[in-house]
Amino acid sequence: MKSSQSKSAQPQDAVKYGRVSSKEQEKEGFSIPAQWKLLDRYAKSEGFRVVRDFVDIETAKKPGRPGFEEMVKLLKRSSVRVLLVEKTDRLYRNLKDYVTMDDLDIEIHFVKESVVLSKDSRSSEKFMHGIKVLMAKNYIDNLSEETKKGMLEKAEQSIYPSYAPLGYRNVMGPNGKRVVEPDPDVAPIITKIFHWYGTGECSISEVADRAQAAGLVSRGSKKSVSKSNVHIVLRKRFYTGYFDWNGKTYKGSHEPLISIALFDRVQDILDGRFLAKPKVDKHEFAFSGLVNCGHCGCALVAEKKKGKYVYYHCTGNKGKCPEPYAREETLEECFADLLKGLIFDDEVMDWLVDALHQSHADQKKFREEAIVRLRLEQARLQNRLDKLYEDRLDGFIEPAFFQRKTREWQQSQASIAEQIAQYEDANEEYFKDGVRLLELSKKAYFLFKKQNPHEKRRLLNFVCSNSTWKDRTLTATFRQPFDILAVTNTAWEKQKVAGACSGDLRPIWLRR
Repeated sequence: MKSSQSKSAQPQDAVKYGRVSSKEQEKEGFSIPAQWKLLDRYAKSEGFRVVRDFVDIETAKKPGRPGFEEMVKLLKRSSVRVLLVEKTDRLYRNLKDYVTMDDLDIEIHFVKESVVLSKDSRSSEKFMHGIKVLMAKNYIDNLSEETKKGMLEKAEQSIYPSYAPLGYRNVMGPNGKRVVEPDPDVAPIITKIFHWYGTGECSISEVADRAQAAGLVSRGSKKSVSKSNVHIVLRKRFYTGYFDWNGKTYKGSHEPLISIALFDRVQDILDGRFLAKPKVDKHEFAFSGLVNCGHCGCALVAEKKKGKYVYYHCTGNKGKCPEPYAREETLEECFADLLKGLIFDDEVMDWLVDALHQSHADQKKFREEAIVRLRLEQARLQNRLDKLYEDRLDGFIEPAFFQRKTREWQQSQASIAEQIAQYEDANEEYFKDGVRLLELSKKAYFLFKKQNPHEKRRLLNFVCSNSTWKDRTLTATFRQPFDILAVTNTAWEKQKVAGACSGDLRPIWLRR
């Protein structure tokens, strides 16, 4: 890892950032202390002076982390230009955070990954970093999908896959799995609510008054139930022993509080009093929310003409706009032409895969060297403990001193053991993810041509950003690392056409 300064120079100010994914992780492990120890050791060796620490103990799936936001504000208004962080997924787990950091003119040191990233970094370094960020986002998406799969599997096994509704509670069952059972204090009131309303003689307001008088409170606020709370209860099929999940009805394993006949009667009364407006079948437009007007910056919106033709136009929220309507087919053709820039031949693919192999080998070497250093430090501490024990037996040191130093060094050993375990368990899947990303880039154009509108928009959102439409011309920016792939591929194709192709991509790839 190359530092931005020589060790003989004046110490350069830096900030460090740490994150754990949940409060439980912070309570149960040593994640933040381990991150701080690694970063402090690195700062000392590289001659950095850490002026501020920033911590977040929460998920990074959604932007808005207080520690992260406070750090960004400091970096914008101060002269500090160096950020120390353990590794990529500690700093950001979504593309919005990535763009935020990319806009700052700073130098980021990913210590565990042995990477220093700045505006002057080589294209290959930015490419690998972009892959890691995209894979971090992909991890979040996959985690969400896996969670949904698990919840669906529970539903199919007659287990309600969410938090029990009012009138029930979640408890641990005899088989060690969480189950749902009636809340003895609340369930009788829920049953009465259905019977009161099922007579057809009480309004929801009157039923709410009776429920309040019976002492029913909402679970979250602990306030007396409102009319809207009662309405939600009356619409809940769960109280019949069945439940609705993901558009389907399942027979639950929980005890029902009312009969199906009573529930149906209540629904008939509700439907008679609150007629639902018919739902309008909305057409799904491929480029909604993706393109802005190049004249005024307003969004382009779509509408259907004559039942089959889709046109896009500026919303005109900032006044009358000169941009004429554009056919959806025209926009689709422009986006397809853009994606053609990502189609590269097998020679480029082979070279990039070799580059990924080399990067993977570099990281593996860094981890192995780090483990060797940590094991040496662990052995040094053990020698100290052995000598300390001998000095205590010989009466050279007091018991209190012996106990304090023993505890201190054993804690250091435990921390080192955890760091070794982290290095040994380090995720090496990013190489495979990188190859998959290259394959996606190579096939993006062909996938786009045959996908439905929803998938088209999803693909473009992953690959492109800042798309504008002006004077019948589409302008869009590739996200990293697709932008580097596009530039490299274009230069490579020009060399091939000019007959100056050397078979070596490095002069193009390594250009700063």
